[in-house]
Amino acid sequence: MLAALGDQAREPLTPENLAAWQQRDATARPRPTVRELRAGGRFEVEELRVGVGAPEPRAGAAAPDEREVTLVCARPAGLAGPLPVLYYLHGGGLVMGNAWSVLPRLLREWALPLPLAVVSVEYPLAPQAQYPIPLEDCYAGLVWLAAHATGLGLDADRVILGGKSAGGGLAAALALLTRDRGGPVPIGQLLLCPMLDDRNTTLSSHQMAGRDTWDRTSNATAWQAALGDRRGTPDLPPYAAPARATDLSGLPPAYLDVGSAETFRDETVAYANALWQAGGQAELHVWPGACHGFDTLAPQAAVSRDARDARTRWLRRLIDRPGAHHDPAR
Repeated sequence: MLAALGDQAREPLTPENLAAWQQRDATARPRPTVRELRAGGRFEVEELRVGVGAPEPRAGAAAPDEREVTLVCARPAGLAGPLPVLYYLHGGGLVMGNAWSVLPRLLREWALPLPLAVVSVEYPLAPQAQYPIPLEDCYAGLVWLAAHATGLGLDADRVILGGKSAGGGLAAALALLTRDRGGPVPIGQLLLCPMLDDRNTTLSSHQMAGRDTWDRTSNATAWQAALGDRRGTPDLPPYAAPARATDLSGLPPAYLDVGSAETFRDETVAYANALWQAGGQAELHVWPGACHGFDTLAPQAAVSRDARDARTRWLRRLIDRPGAHHDPAR
């Protein structure tokens, strides 16, 4: 698969070509419109703009001293609620990606068959926005969603945090943050090839240097863009890089997967192990021979199909487990 993609697939991200990468990503990953996402009436889709720290979404531009976070809420049409929710944070190394382009796949693979709603978060990108701004925006969206779920036909008692790559790291950080702030309590965290460790010192990060589609050069560039001078410092908080966490107790059940031939292998395995050692629940899959983003780059490969099936089974068990359903009398 890598050979078929050519050298461009393994060109590392550097400070010098970051702007070019972002422009190329915007061209290759255009935002579908709400009308396109509705797919002729198969899905109900709406965009919500939530002021960070404000109690209600607002129309128009934010005030100069305020930020907004956009939530793209999508669900299969015609289903009575309340539906469980996948609160999803997109990938892109914290410097690329958008909330809209991931939705067609998420709606097709999970929203329809399970069924569930997907709320995709448009968080601001580095280097223009650095920690803690993207995470705080994701948290503000989660708090607003939990408070307004009933009006949207969603189940605030069945919210799953999820994300891929940078989004997986943000989802892990969000689980830590909402635990420590006493915020909304998710029932699970879906961490797909998560970007967890700013230090970039694992064996797999060295082993896959110049080989993986996202190697240690790209990883260092992205973390530097997201953290600035705080990258690699000993006092970096775990909300900035969840691999720094020393207390993983009290977190929701986690699903983690990663390729055996990717940069994030060792930090993902270490995070799952730390969750177990803290008494938590974690299901870990290390897919043999898989590079970063394997299921997107080679969706018909047997290993990609197996990975999608395993994720779907975990999600179904999670939302159908006893006690996970909304009980109006509770």
